[in-house]
Amino acid sequence: MTAGILCRVYDLLLDELGPQYWWPADTAFEVVIGAMLTQQTKWTNVEKAIEGLKEHGLLEVESLAEADTELIEELVRCCGFYRQKASRLKGMATYFAENGMVNIFSRSVMELRKTILSLKGVGNETADSIVLYAANKPKFVIDAYTTRMMKCIGIEGNYMQLQQRFEAELPENVDIYKEYHALIVEYSKAYCGKKRCNECILKDLNENGY
Repeated sequence: MTAGILCRVYDLLLDELGPQYWWPADTAFEVVIGAMLTQQTKWTNVEKAIEGLKEHGLLEVESLAEADTELIEELVRCCGFYRQKASRLKGMATYFAENGMVNIFSRSVMELRKTILSLKGVGNETADSIVLYAANKPKFVIDAYTTRMMKCIGIEGNYMQLQQRFEAELPENVDIYKEYHALIVEYSKAYCGKKRCNECILKDLNENGY
């Protein structure tokens, strides 16, 4: 990709880091669980919780929907807000069990997004992560890393404004959306989080003169 500043950023990040192959999960439902658990915690904690759920056979829709809430709480305790997250996981699983995950994921992008957002505890970032990584439908995920990186190159806006900008400039392609989001996260962890601003490969880019 070569047209537009966002395409330029993608090319630079991909050249620097290479493909990231996100999201690390064996099934679509595991992606859903990860997206719910990763709110306000580190991914290493999510991995620990998912391993525990897997050991108890709770990475299946029906088994999680029928599981004892206290057991779920104990297994996701490492992710923080464990009572809240356990309740929301069980609610999500129950909805999927009653309506069929395949049927739900067959809906159009906007209808699916609206459905996921209607479930308790799901905000824009979580919903879009599920739409993109679990349902494999084109919806660009905006997170704090993205907002920060864009601000550094002169692009600002709220969640929906930034998402519309990305989706307007990029090809509507699930693989590109996944790769771009992953690259932003990994690059931000390596540079922005460690305040390596002087080494940043994007430091000379800006909205008006990339």
